[in-house]
Amino acid sequence: MENKKYKFGTKAIHAGATPDPSTGAIMTPIYQTSTFVQESPGKHKGFAYARGKNPTRMALETNLAALENGKHALCFSSGMGSMDAVIKLLKPGDEVITGDDLYGGSYRMFTKIFMPMGIKFHFINMTDASNISKYITSNTKLIWAETPTNPTMQIIDIAACAAIAKANQLILAVDNTFASPYLQNPLDLGADIVMHSVTKYLGGHSDVVMGALIMNDDSLYERIAFIHNSCGATPGPMDSFLVMRGIKTLHLRMERHCFNGRKIAEFLKTHPAIEKIYWPGFTDHPNHEIAKKQMRDFGGMISIVLKNADIEKTFKIASSFHVFSLAESLGGVESLINHPATMTHASIPKEERERAGVVDNLLRLSVGVEDVEDLIEDLAQALA
Repeated sequence: MENKKYKFGTKAIHAGATPDPSTGAIMTPIYQTSTFVQESPGKHKGFAYARGKNPTRMALETNLAALENGKHALCFSSGMGSMDAVIKLLKPGDEVITGDDLYGGSYRMFTKIFMPMGIKFHFINMTDASNISKYITSNTKLIWAETPTNPTMQIIDIAACAAIAKANQLILAVDNTFASPYLQNPLDLGADIVMHSVTKYLGGHSDVVMGALIMNDDSLYERIAFIHNSCGATPGPMDSFLVMRGIKTLHLRMERHCFNGRKIAEFLKTHPAIEKIYWPGFTDHPNHEIAKKQMRDFGGMISIVLKNADIEKTFKIASSFHVFSLAESLGGVESLINHPATMTHASIPKEERERAGVVDNLLRLSVGVEDVEDLIEDLAQALA
């Protein structure tokens, strides 16, 4: 059913899921096997060795492609594994244009792994897409965009980036982790590749680490599929099963994340302990109109800068919650609070980090699906 024009919630539950032919089981079986018996050398039923293909993982990939309105999807053992595969499309001397506010792990991979291999990265302000053209050279091959960004929620105009990429024959890859396919579909806006840290909203229950890439172009898919199989950053069938189970409630969870996120953002907007708040649903948030255009709602990710708080006070507040848990990651059903400067973005040099707005008194909230009154009460007591 993945090729039919069903609504999102129907695709989330049914795409890629077919009854098991041997038993009629409605849930996709966990094919916990490393290899598959062949009728004769090279003659098999599409599966030979589980690093390359596994039926459980393929069912998930079919589901993810449907959710992003794409043709192909590949799942990886982590979000970083999926990013690694995209950069491996390049060669020494090639250049990448990306944002100045990225997940710390993305920055670390770009600067510590691939820059020494001869790939050049331009970290620029992408909130004005026209700024991208200033950095395009004959060596530019890829634009890597993250929107909303982690953690200052910068909104990048995907359609404008896609137009620039197409005019210059570049690949545009979009990290869609913060929005999820429920809120935003970059392929529909002209992107070539959509990346997800599946660990987050797609899995939704803080029990899986996984990444994914979704695309439409057959040639691009074949190139990345070769890297996927050859380098082996592939997830196991149990994790694939857990993500498929999580995705069945993605639309329901995202509705609640968005509802709770809005209520909490409105509560924090005028709180005397807050100096600044980052949430794209506010009309005064930079590029709010673009967010309104390319997103269906504004999500459950919020960042706050504490007023008159040094690092010690910031740590004390971060450690004083009862419902929110102090932890890395995001997008699960439970609410999390994070201190990016020492946790998710610790690998970024302090000067660069602060220039992007990731200051020592900034906290990032991943608003879960608990009763919002309890979350607001927890914030009130922690900030008191």
